[in-house]
Order: sequence, then structure tokens, then C-alpha cells
Amino acid sequence: MMALASKLLVFVAFSLAVHNTVALKQKATRIQFYMHDIVVGPQPTAVRVAGRSYFTGQDSIAAMFGSISVMDNPLTATPSMNSTLVGRAQGIYAMSSQEKELSLLMTLTYAFTTGPYSGSTFSVVGRNPVMKEVREMPVVGGTGKFRLARGYCLARTYSMTQMEAVIGYNVTLLHY
Repeated sequence: MMALASKLLVFVAFSLAVHNTVALKQKATRIQFYMHDIVVGPQPTAVRVAGRSYFTGQDSIAAMFGSISVMDNPLTATPSMNSTLVGRAQGIYAMSSQEKELSLLMTLTYAFTTGPYSGSTFSVVGRNPVMKEVREMPVVGGTGKFRLARGYCLARTYSMTQMEAVIGYNVTLLHY
């Protein structure tokens, strides 16, 4: 009787494993959008909340080291700020380099508010060497249609004037 119960338990466990594997087929999604990072003017979308109060050197990159900004940037379908708003990029970035190359540590969640991904998010945590033509950053999770997402995003600066930038994103997500 014990052998039969043991075999039945193994069969049930195997059946559940096969069922769960079949039910969780990965999907691949590719998305393109534009993020508007506005740090000056009457309604900035990124605000510095911490940083050095003194610096005696000449290096402007070193002077920004340690600065932290909080952002709530609009995401649009095209580079124009007047195009369809598809969501918001919300999170924190910190100036993480001391010499030569300006880079940020990005901790952002991209939240979609309209379109087929409305209510869904994905998160990016990684280094962004902002002066490079193309920057690759990892996608580390998501919610809604992007639950358990992983993947990467490629960021390209579309335009920059003073301290305002439009960044194009091409994102590849693997999710369930």
C-alpha cells in the first residue's frame, strides 16, 4: 500500500510540473517609446534631491558625483512632447562616476498608462553611460502583461538642449 501511495505522489508531482511548464510559455515583446527628461523650467520632471554642497576641483564630472535625482518623466509614442502619452518613467538616478565618463546608476520603473500595455510596468536597474551613442541596460522585472519580465533596453539620445533630453528606447522583454 505504501508503494502505491508513493507512486501516486510521484505521478501527481510530475503531472503538476508538466502542467505548469506548459502553462508558462514565454512571450517576447518589443516596444519603442521616447522619454522626456526635463530638469529646468517651471515644471521639471527630474529634480535633484541630494548632492555635494562643496567641490574644489575643476572636473565637472567629479563635481556631480553623488548627486541623486528623482524623476517622473513622460513617455511618448514619438519624439514630440505633443505626441500620444503612453506612460511615465518613475524612479531615481544617481551620478555614479568620478572621472572621464559621465554615467548614472538608474533605478526606474516604466509604467504604461494607455494602449495595449496599460497598467503594466517593467523595471530597469543598471549603469547608463549617458554620453555613449547607444546604452544597454537590463530589465529586471515587471508587472501586469510584463510579469516576471527580463530583457534589455537600448537607449539613444534623440535630442538634448541645455539640461533637457529626449531619449529613445527600444526594449526587448521576455515575460509570461
